[in-house]
Amino acid sequence: MKKVIIFLLVILLYGCISINFANTTDILYSSEDKAEVLHVDNLGKDPNVTYDMVQKVVIKITTGKYKGKIFTIDNILSDSIVFDIPVKLGDNVLVHIDEADDGSVNIFIADYIRDKYIYILMVIFAVAVILVGKFKGFKTVITIIVSVLLIFKGLIPGLLKGYNPIFLAVSIAVLITVFSVYFISGINRKSTSAILGSIAGVIIAGILAFAVGSKVKLTGLSSEEGVMLLYLPQQIKFNFKELLFAGILLGSLGAVMDVAMSIASTIEEVYKNNNKLNIRELFSSGMTVGKDIMGTMTNTLILAYAGSSIPLLLIFSANGSSFHKFMNLDIIATEMVRSLAGTIGLVLTIPITAFISVMLIKE
Repeated sequence: MKKVIIFLLVILLYGCISINFANTTDILYSSEDKAEVLHVDNLGKDPNVTYDMVQKVVIKITTGKYKGKIFTIDNILSDSIVFDIPVKLGDNVLVHIDEADDGSVNIFIADYIRDKYIYILMVIFAVAVILVGKFKGFKTVITIIVSVLLIFKGLIPGLLKGYNPIFLAVSIAVLITVFSVYFISGINRKSTSAILGSIAGVIIAGILAFAVGSKVKLTGLSSEEGVMLLYLPQQIKFNFKELLFAGILLGSLGAVMDVAMSIASTIEEVYKNNNKLNIRELFSSGMTVGKDIMGTMTNTLILAYAGSSIPLLLIFSANGSSFHKFMNLDIIATEMVRSLAGTIGLVLTIPITAFISVMLIKE
């Protein structure tokens, strides 16, 4: 909540400054570019100001209009680990540059450059998947790229245009499931069973989340990011409850697909080894495997949600909040519905996929 308040104050302050600034100068050029720190002088605390320290930083712009230019700027630190960006010699940083019509240039350090190491990690991930999975590993990497593109080129633009979040999420989930399974495992009976089982499990998770979420009056605004959406300059009127349920639906998709494919593959292999088995025996073989993987996969979802909520859990534990208060908070109820609905959808995917697989084999 503190971040939200600070964010709103910054927006308000920026608006006031912009109004006054507009009377004298106009911004002709504004961008965020990369820069390298060439020299740093820590000037210490000035008793005449409220902030704790100023760094006199010499930077060299490495991208954009001012590429190759060297500037000396002030980096103000306030002894806040959340908002400060202390730098040292050799650091690569992201700088915000404003050029006014009077020729003046204002530059400040906006953040550290992190994408370089993220890209390296992505390459390591792709290489590991391909080395282990060979050609199927390569196809797995392709499906991940397509899934990301569908989200960033389909889901996000659609939401910003005001389309229904649940409809968009279901559509994207179906596209991701169909493409991923058919592309990796081929167009066959096993893949079709896994696709149908996955879609059914995800839809069940979404319906459960929507039904329970409506009963417990979830707002969809339990996160700071959700609150910030209220203040977008585009003034889009989001349905935050539907955004929440769309997120739950997509969040459970990966684990559900994994379970569905495991069940469909098991039943297909059992049938290939003994095609005289009847419907009940084939279904039982799928359920046996499903019971074995159910414990680990449900833990996967629960632990993923719990892991992302550790700071939140620490806050309430440190404050000594009562269990009743804890369980009835919107943010806690949201996480509980998210994790439980997704896990129930995953569990029910097992018998649904087993049934579909057997029916397709015996038709």
